[in-house]
Amino acid sequence: MFEPKYHIFPIKGWMNDPNGLVYFKGQYHVFYQYYPKDSQWGPMHWGHVVSKDLIHWKTEPIALYPDIEDGCFSGSAIVKDNNLFLIYTSHNENKDGLITENQKLAISEDGIHFSKFPQPIIVNDTNDIHDFRDPKVFERDGKYYTIVGTKNKENMGQVKLYSSPDLYNWKFCSILTQSKSTNDEGYMWECPDIFRINGEDVLLFSPQGIKAKETEFKNLYQTGYLLGQMDWNARKLVREKDFKELDSGHDFYATQTFLTPDGRRILFGWLDMWESKFKEQEEGWAGMLTFPRELLVQNDRLIQRPIKEINKLYDGILAREESRHIQKQFDTHQLEIDLANKQITNNFEMKISYGQQQIKFTLKDDFLILNRTDSTNRFVKINTQSKLRLQILCDTSSVEIFVNDGIATFSERLYGSAGCNLEVKSGSDCSCLVRKLSI
Repeated sequence: MFEPKYHIFPIKGWMNDPNGLVYFKGQYHVFYQYYPKDSQWGPMHWGHVVSKDLIHWKTEPIALYPDIEDGCFSGSAIVKDNNLFLIYTSHNENKDGLITENQKLAISEDGIHFSKFPQPIIVNDTNDIHDFRDPKVFERDGKYYTIVGTKNKENMGQVKLYSSPDLYNWKFCSILTQSKSTNDEGYMWECPDIFRINGEDVLLFSPQGIKAKETEFKNLYQTGYLLGQMDWNARKLVREKDFKELDSGHDFYATQTFLTPDGRRILFGWLDMWESKFKEQEEGWAGMLTFPRELLVQNDRLIQRPIKEINKLYDGILAREESRHIQKQFDTHQLEIDLANKQITNNFEMKISYGQQQIKFTLKDDFLILNRTDSTNRFVKINTQSKLRLQILCDTSSVEIFVNDGIATFSERLYGSAGCNLEVKSGSDCSCLVRKLSI
């Protein structure tokens, strides 16, 4: 009933963070945190899917099993000497509850079958801090680097940088950057990722512990970014802007990015949150990933847009209308809704309903406000002197909203009966285009 049609999800079992995003031997590989024996979180494996076009995905055998460790936690991938290397966190908890997290390596010639390197390649050198995980590996000027998420003794999140000539032997370089304070930027930084777009270095990460504000940081944990410039002599990120939340929805966490062969920076995220209800658990599975998004930097902010390959899903136009009041019913959830309002008015209202489950958008005081049936409101600040465009991707149990060509997004799980109801009311004409999406 709730299985998505064009998103990555586990047919059986639990899924969370996307891992190991990479293009290898003509295919895109997406790994993910996976527990195959239950729809609840459990000892972490690495699930695995592949695709030739980022749209049609094939499930492969489980790539990593926990053996001497209690769980193979999140990590990343890199290609070297025509082999695929996975670097991941080995998580262990002893009988006294002492947790250790170190970084380990697994290697494959074919991208399907992996052999673990027996020893840890990076050992946590801070014995009293067990949070030390989620390595993101990359190459620069013939040398390999990885960043790892952790915290310091004052309980402030930070990212550590390590370097290696060969992926096997690593040394500590620096603390790349860290929280200004626990309330403002969190006590632990998970899933760090660093990359360069349009002359800006971007540090993307998922902090835990940021204090909620009236219109920001409303989820249990967040995902966001810092813009700046890397000082490679000092091995530090010189910040240019404050931390900014990447997505304003209820269900978005633990992102990772990679480069396509044509140079696009593509992001996947976990389309859920730890406090979510996971209604699909009654069907024996839980969790899904976002639709892949291309990232850009424009006007000092990170922009997200659905990848261009979405056009392979288009299967005809279901509605095209321009009016101040639009009301439509569709017998499918698989839709792209493209709504444009050339003149923003405060009496704008839009509803998307899956049976009794609904999300509603309104405008007030320069904020686009999302209200979901079962939760508190979420907010995006917009320029009410400009246009409003909402590009909305609907699937069986999710809705992803891209605001004004990706300057902001809302990622939502939405559950309900078959079919989708759409209603728009506005003080000025809105143009609405609805396409059917088929895999």
